Amino acid sequence: MMQWIAPIALILAGLLAGIIGEKLIFKKLKILVTNRRIPGSEIIFHSLHRMTFIWFMIAGFSGAIFYSSTNIDPDIKIILRKIIVIVFLCSVTLVLAKLTSGFVNLFLQRTERVSASLISNLAKTGVFILGTLIILQTVGIQVTPIVTTLGVGGIAVGLALQDTLANLFAGFYLIISKQVRTGDYVKLDGGHEGYVTDINWRNTTIKEISNNVIIVPNSKLASAIFTNYHLPAKEITLTINVGVSYDSDLEQVERVTVEIAKEVMLEIAPELIKSEPYIRFHTFGESSIDFTLYMRVNEYFDQRIGKHIFIKKLHKCYQQEKIQIPFPIRNVYVQDNMKN
Repeated sequence: MMQWIAPIALILAGLLAGIIGEKLIFKKLKILVTNRRIPGSEIIFHSLHRMTFIWFMIAGFSGAIFYSSTNIDPDIKIILRKIIVIVFLCSVTLVLAKLTSGFVNLFLQRTERVSASLISNLAKTGVFILGTLIILQTVGIQVTPIVTTLGVGGIAVGLALQDTLANLFAGFYLIISKQVRTGDYVKLDGGHEGYVTDINWRNTTIKEISNNVIIVPNSKLASAIFTNYHLPAKEITLTINVGVSYDSDLEQVERVTVEIAKEVMLEIAPELIKSEPYIRFHTFGESSIDFTLYMRVNEYFDQRIGKHIFIKKLHKCYQQEKIQIPFPIRNVYVQDNMKN
């Protein structure tokens, strides 16, 4: 019985060290790094969550097996060591997969602003496959026949999953060609429109202004006609048609309208004020002289608030300046051909 005291003590020491490391050291270190806002710190600590406890436990069990090697059957000792190695490699693979996925996601969002779901999941899958092959090789299983079998079987799987693979490659095409990125506002040929929230291995997710979600297969989106209002840039030109009466001073109309447009731009898009708004008269209408206002806004959705504010301000200003916005009037003359 005495010979088992030291191994049990080592296991308990590993358990205690794991608890202390996870609850105290790991937690305080996380708070310290988070307060300093070190880039990628959240990804690292999320990946290492619970791993401190697991690794200390593995160390405790390894020490117990090594210390009691004379009291355990050699075959059982080999099996226990392989189990410990497998558990350790599995934990390392899991950490590396989370780190790879997280940093790929972070990198893509900061550089290309594309959806990282498809690419990050592919990177994570690659790490899992590599880790699995290393584990199999470590426990003495030859991986070459397995890779060959998977290669042959992949042909059959590919034929069975043609639609899935078509969506997968279409998703890669959309991302690589930069036709669609996360956060872009798109309008499909069917009339649906909204912000792109993700491109995964099968679908592209579009969130409408009404908060509904549209799911579009990647292969359908890749072959569809759609408008991306964030390409080549998010900023767009807002156009508003206005008409004034024939009695209006057009120079005054132009000056007042442009001033109101500048006020609106300073309110919703001050960084674009260098692109001054302007108007162009274009039509002698039935009851008005018509013109179009051109004004820059930050993105497609800002057109709504821009029109809302501009119309209210312009209507109030035109009333103060005695500028009339006429409405169609028809005079009807009735000729009396009756004889007295």
